[in-house]
Amino acid sequence: MSKRILVVGDEQCIADSLAAILRGSGYDATALYDGATAWAACSPQAPDLIISDVIMPGMSGIDLAIQIKERYPNCKVLLFSGMAATADLLDEARRQGHDFEILAKPIHPADLLAKMAA
Repeated sequence: MSKRILVVGDEQCIADSLAAILRGSGYDATALYDGATAWAACSPQAPDLIISDVIMPGMSGIDLAIQIKERYPNCKVLLFSGMAATADLLDEARRQGHDFEILAKPIHPADLLAKMAA
């Protein structure tokens, strides 16, 4: 059974592209366009991996990651962002006891696959 991956980002072309690349590499990847939809998609079956943009309308990727890790501690989370403003959100998450790495956009598919394997 392939790993179930949710790719979350409000820029649909980026989320769709990443999901397509992952499907081409044999993963069960789904693109979703906001944090609330991604959170709902985690039930009844938790994903193995969430790849989420940080800055999104409504629920940020950091908020989504915190909820995911609290409810599904075995789910790996990779965050990505093209904005420097994410540092404040990352600091706030760390104050809450969560340590997430943020990958810079754009990310090369080979680099993403390497991070997933790490």
